Amino acid sequence: MGSGEIKFFKVLSQSSESKARTGLISTAHSVIETPVFMPVGTLGTVKAVNNAELENLGAGIILGNTYHLYLRPGNGIMSKAGGLHAFMNWKKSILTDSGGFQVFSLSSLKKVTDDGVRFNSHVDGSKHIFTPESVVETQRIIGSDIMMPLDECIAYPAARKQAEKALGRTIDWEKRCLKHFSSTEPLYGFNQNLFCIVQGSTYRDLRSRCIEELCGLPFSGCAVGGLAVGEENELMYEVTDYCTDLMPAEKPRYLMGVGTPVDILESVERGIDMFDCVMPTRNARHGRIFTTYGEINIRNAKYAEDFGMIDDKCLTYTSLNFSFAYLRHLFITKEILGAQLASIHNIGFYLKLMNDIREAVREDRFKEFKKTFLSNYNLKK
Repeated sequence: MGSGEIKFFKVLSQSSESKARTGLISTAHSVIETPVFMPVGTLGTVKAVNNAELENLGAGIILGNTYHLYLRPGNGIMSKAGGLHAFMNWKKSILTDSGGFQVFSLSSLKKVTDDGVRFNSHVDGSKHIFTPESVVETQRIIGSDIMMPLDECIAYPAARKQAEKALGRTIDWEKRCLKHFSSTEPLYGFNQNLFCIVQGSTYRDLRSRCIEELCGLPFSGCAVGGLAVGEENELMYEVTDYCTDLMPAEKPRYLMGVGTPVDILESVERGIDMFDCVMPTRNARHGRIFTTYGEINIRNAKYAEDFGMIDDKCLTYTSLNFSFAYLRHLFITKEILGAQLASIHNIGFYLKLMNDIREAVREDRFKEFKKTFLSNYNLKK
């Protein structure tokens, strides 16, 4: 690293009572404070929330998905647009998942070989193939600041033989991704970064093998994949804890697809720096609102004449300006504004939670903060 080059990740503070820590991730588009929650914008949009609202809420990075963007609008349009930043007019950072999980969960008639995976589009049934190299190429076209490699996703529970086979293929694919990434250049004049993904189901020795083979290679960060797929929460926490013990401290650790506010607190305590989940916006569209006092269903009749503030501790645009009763009215009458206001609030709630976590870690009072947060959150207003 040259004297004038900014380090991709830097640890700023470390809890004395847990593995919780704060840090900075520096990309070409933004400097991101960690632990961070990344709102999910699968198709180049965080559903029901525009870019100005995301920036007002303090989002420094969002997610896109390679599988979905590859299918629609497609690599050709994405290339002509000058990448996803230009296409969606987003000025800050973007992380893209490789699309591997979506191939395995959404596509029909998929066939996995050592070369890659052939699949039929869930949109129109057309035939496609993802290889480690093609996934990197698509993410070069997307122009994401952080890209993820192709891995083989398996369901839980998984027999050991199946987990071993998938892990061997995943390690090979990720090494091929790194080789192709290292031999190609960004298309839009700014640096991109590639993470590795640690797989191995719930088998500790397989997780250890994956970390040993991949995390020491020149990937910019290390992700924990293959969790939050149906296993009990405690098992997810145990596997996460085991992985972060072995991962290099100088790289950011990303727990993919997690999760609830409680999951985030538990995982920060176990050393995780980055999170994403569709829950804030998906739940919002169904009238589920996250508050300091627990998650509520705004459609409940008890809110029909409640003109109070949604959350007096989380002062989003929604909670400052609209009551329980009005939000309920919007959902009962199926007005689009209901989903918009609920999504703004839920993302704001998650981003405030992360800000509060960072402050607590910096002041070395994370465990106290976690205890207080959970005691309030479990009140279930």
